[in-house]
Amino acid sequence: MEIISIEGFVVGTLKYGESSKILNILTKEKGIIGVIAKGALSEKSKLRVVSGNFTYAIFHIHYKKDKLSTLVSADVIDYLMNTKSDIEKMGYLSYLTELTRNVYKQSEDSKIYDIFISAIKKIEKNFNPRIITNIVEIKYLDFLGISLNLNGCAICGNTSVVTISHALGGYICALHRKNEPIYEESILKMIKAYYYIDIDKISELNIKPNVVDAIDAFLNIYYKEYTGLYLKSKNFLNHMKSS
Repeated sequence: MEIISIEGFVVGTLKYGESSKILNILTKEKGIIGVIAKGALSEKSKLRVVSGNFTYAIFHIHYKKDKLSTLVSADVIDYLMNTKSDIEKMGYLSYLTELTRNVYKQSEDSKIYDIFISAIKKIEKNFNPRIITNIVEIKYLDFLGISLNLNGCAICGNTSVVTISHALGGYICALHRKNEPIYEESILKMIKAYYYIDIDKISELNIKPNVVDAIDAFLNIYYKEYTGLYLKSKNFLNHMKSS
C-alpha cells in the first residue's frame, strides 16, 4: 500500500465504530480524501490531537485512490490557536470550511484550496474575518458558475456604471438601471478589488465600515438567491453578526 505525505485541512469528521474517526481532508493535489483514523477517539491515541475538525497539517497516510485511506500520523502546520480561541473568528472559520467543502463538490479545482488556505492564514493573523470571508465569497462565485460581471454593464458592456444588480449578476449603467438601488462608487470599486486581489499579498485592510456592510449585505442576498447553498454555519454567523 502506498504511503504519501500530503498537505491538507480537515473539513469534516465522522465517528466510526467505537473508537475511530473518518476524516474528510481537503488537499490541493487529490481533492477531498476520506481517511480513517483508527483509535483516534482513545485518550491515549497519538492520532487524537490531529483528527479533529479544522486541523491544518501534513498528513502521512496509506493512500487508496477512490477508497478509504488510513491515517498513519500528521505534522501540524498551524494549530490556528488565535482563531480557535475567538468565537467570532471561529464562526467565520466554520462557515468558510463548510462553504469550501460545498464549492469543491461543484467544481473540483485546486485553486479553491489555495484561496481557502490563504484566507484562514489571514484570519489567524488578525485580519478582519468578515472582509476576508467576503473576498473568498466573491472569488468562489466563479466555481459556482454564477460569477459577477465586473467589467462593465451586464447588459450593454458600458464601463460607466452606477450600481450593481443581484438579478442581472453584475454592474449596471444608468441607461439600463431600473429599480436597483444606487451604490456609492467606492463600494462598486471595492467589490471589483475583492475579486482581483491576491489574498496572500494583503498587508492591511483599511476599508470604511459602510463599504464593508454594503458588500456583505449584497453578497448575503446573492448567495441566498442564486447559489442553492443552505449552510448551518451561515445561520450561526448571521445570528452572531446581528447580536
